[in-house]
Amino acid sequence: MIDLYTWTTPNGRKLSILLEELGIDYEAHAVNISEGEQKSPEFLEISPTGKIPAIRVRATGQTVMESGAIMLWLAEREKRFLGAPDDKASVLEWLMWQMSAQGPALGRIHQFAKYGNPLGEPAETKAREQGARAYADLDARLADRDFVSGSGRGVYTIADMAIWPWVSRYEWHETDLHEYPNVLEWYRRLAEWPAVQRGYHSPHFVNDVPMP
Repeated sequence: MIDLYTWTTPNGRKLSILLEELGIDYEAHAVNISEGEQKSPEFLEISPTGKIPAIRVRATGQTVMESGAIMLWLAEREKRFLGAPDDKASVLEWLMWQMSAQGPALGRIHQFAKYGNPLGEPAETKAREQGARAYADLDARLADRDFVSGSGRGVYTIADMAIWPWVSRYEWHETDLHEYPNVLEWYRRLAEWPAVQRGYHSPHFVNDVPMP
């Protein structure tokens, strides 16, 4: 059994989708970041940086923080969703792209679109340019493949699971996915999968999975 400490954010949903796909027994514990629960002493013992998601393995007490690290640790432990041995470099490339490029760019747009822009117009313009580039890069990658990683048509891996929840907030980004037809097809296909739907609604229901 794994305890998942999470919230209804793209980073949180990465982990619940992976756990659902792996079929691992887990219990989701809501950490309401809008109310500062991530700063509680109890949570800081599990995630010293005060960030969700984090996990704890009940049987051993081991904790792991940082979404990408948790995904890689779980996938390696379970020997699933990393593709064939020759695919691993590709999986790591796109997992790191999500954490270093897509997530930060779209996260800044979230801030501007939902909570205001204290940094002024140049910062928002730059963030939107970077967000558009992330969508364009992903669209180009999916032009002749079903999944972002692996050879040939690709294989479903933790990279897809990390990227998809951020795309699911396309409305927050004020982005029309029809402008990125390859992303749109990939997004819709994954959105129909039961494990993705269950993971999206962890730790609780907020809204239906957006469907453009």
